[in-house]
Amino acid sequence: MTIPQQERAERFHALHTGGEVLALANAWDVASALVSVEAGVRAVATTSAGVAWSLGAADGDSLDRALAIDFIARVVSAVDVPVTADIERGFGATPDDVAETVRGVLAAGAVGVNIEDGFATDASPLRDTADQARRLAAARAAADDAGISLYLNARVDTYLARVGDREFRLRETVRRAEAYLAAGASGIFVPGIAHLDTIKALAAAIPAPLNIMVGPGVPSVAELAGVGVARASLGAAVAEAAYGLARRATRELLASGTYESVADGMTWPELNALFTR
Repeated sequence: MTIPQQERAERFHALHTGGEVLALANAWDVASALVSVEAGVRAVATTSAGVAWSLGAADGDSLDRALAIDFIARVVSAVDVPVTADIERGFGATPDDVAETVRGVLAAGAVGVNIEDGFATDASPLRDTADQARRLAAARAAADDAGISLYLNARVDTYLARVGDREFRLRETVRRAEAYLAAGASGIFVPGIAHLDTIKALAAAIPAPLNIMVGPGVPSVAELAGVGVARASLGAAVAEAAYGLARRATRELLASGTYESVADGMTWPELNALFTR
């Protein structure tokens, strides 16, 4: 039975509450989405970097919007859990462009998006807060018009871009988070942090679900839960690891003529079965 999109949206919102961290191993193609569902994820999140690379583009709003939306539709049709899409800066220069992207994402069946405020200029590595708030408000209005409770995850790149010193970074992140929530964001995504004390301070100061990007060197999911984090995302890390394996296997093949690098992969029957259920 197909679950109505609004019901999937409500389920996805609920996954950010209750004290248990929503752990997401971000997908970059349909197969990786199916693998993550088979492994037990409660929702599928895409990685903009991995998706762009798989479709022949660099990360950073260079992927064609239509290709991105077509990919989202393919993932939604392949899985039976909520799907949230990383749409980078919104694939457009204006708030109206962001709204158009969100309408396409919703038409594709997704129930969440990430929109980032990283936007390098001569003055700052981040988009002006008021400008970003207008873009988020446009996204929210598009979702409201569609009648879908879109989970709008506003990404704050203060730590990723290393803006200011430690004290300024914390204040600026909270200030931006408050502005984005007022504009209609559902949650706040702050990548680039590894220190548990900083994460704890942000979780306490931001009155909404906090999403942290995880990977080697970042506290465990259990530790993040202990300080109030609602969502943990691997981002591009799984795609990067997969491409790293491809490089190691190729180098081994060419250098020594052996194949041990690929010994622990999923089997053909395992992978093929994911597409025939």
